[in-house]
Amino acid sequence: MTEINEEQLYQRAVKVWGKEPQMLQVIEEMSELIKEILKNINRKKDNVAEIIEEAADVEIMLGQLKCCYNIADEISAYKAEKLKLIEKRLNDWEKKENGNGKEVA
Repeated sequence: MTEINEEQLYQRAVKVWGKEPQMLQVIEEMSELIKEILKNINRKKDNVAEIIEEAADVEIMLGQLKCCYNIADEISAYKAEKLKLIEKRLNDWEKKENGNGKEVA
């Protein structure tokens, strides 16, 4: 079996099935993931396998979304900035918690 080039596969999917149907599929896959997460949390259902499946589907469809709008680089840059912000907030939170005598991991 040949190595899969995700970008080429996403472009091919959009070309064959169309942008609008694929963007609707993004929404559908996200809603399916939401549903499985809610089952896990609210109903205490042991559905990790379903969460894995739906998360993979969402990742694939997000790849197609990036392809459709040609925004992969912009998303990557924005994500990097968001991760820095999360790290700063975590550092601040842990300092605050540690300052109150609470143990931090």
